[in-house]
Amino acid sequence: MIIKEAAEVLKIEAEGILKLAERIDDNFTEMVELICKSSGRLIVGGIGKSGIVGRKIVATLNSTGTRSIFLHPVEAMHGDLGQVSPDDIFLALSNSGETDELNILLSSIRKIGCTIIAFTGNKNSTLAKHSDIVIDVGVDREACPLGLAPTASTTALLAMGDALAVVLINKKHFKSSDFKKFHPGGMLGQRLSSKVEDIMLTGASLPRVREGSGMEAAVSEIDRLGLGVTLVLRPDDTLAGIITDGDIRRAIAKKKPILDLTVEEVMTKNPLTANPATPAYDALNIMEQHQITVLPITNPIGKTLGILHLHDILGKGEFKFNGM
Repeated sequence: MIIKEAAEVLKIEAEGILKLAERIDDNFTEMVELICKSSGRLIVGGIGKSGIVGRKIVATLNSTGTRSIFLHPVEAMHGDLGQVSPDDIFLALSNSGETDELNILLSSIRKIGCTIIAFTGNKNSTLAKHSDIVIDVGVDREACPLGLAPTASTTALLAMGDALAVVLINKKHFKSSDFKKFHPGGMLGQRLSSKVEDIMLTGASLPRVREGSGMEAAVSEIDRLGLGVTLVLRPDDTLAGIITDGDIRRAIAKKKPILDLTVEEVMTKNPLTANPATPAYDALNIMEQHQITVLPITNPIGKTLGILHLHDILGKGEFKFNGM
């Protein structure tokens, strides 16, 4: 029953979005052209769930080259309206189109000189009648069985915001390099510019011991670089295994005489690896998924080339926050 109900919710919301696609018309084109020509910002306003969706739309637009801010209608009436200028465009979000706090704001927005665009599910609403462009985001029904909680309607609103953002990306010829400029400290931006080979540790910074070594040598190597790990290499430099602080703790917990053991008796065989061309973002995902902090870097025949530590992804090399 639970699975069936969950699937039904997804179907209802999917149907709502698909019907939006059928109603895209010249109003959408006019909106895009207007935003592209504007020298101001796109001001997005909404209350409640629509306001939450509005903040997400603003975040997406800003990260893809369209300057935007979110304006809370109530705060706007208490001073925040000073952020709005005649060159801005106001995008009002309301499924019913009868949200009092939002509609009261419209006359003030109009006096400033802004063009008003409405995302609403009611083309005959007060909001629609006071807007220059109306984008229909209506759905036939909510997924909520009571018909009360905004579900399909907020999904539709969010999807239309994504449609606007993506069309603007293409219209403005926004490139990957532009995206990186707006994400200097974010993982997505770094994924676009860095590969594992750009930030991995190599040479003397690579912790390693040879097969057949005793654990005393392994502990010394782990301590030398402070990475909490050492690789175990065969004579041809292919990877035999890895020893972490955790492996040592587990061996000690089993009452094993750790310094009397060989590295083969403690190491983890066949550890996860990455190749030098792997995007650093993908390497980070592997670490998060498997809850590990290091990845050996090998070539296609298993020869060890380096090691990647979580700290190098988050705080060194190409991955610097705010240019610091």
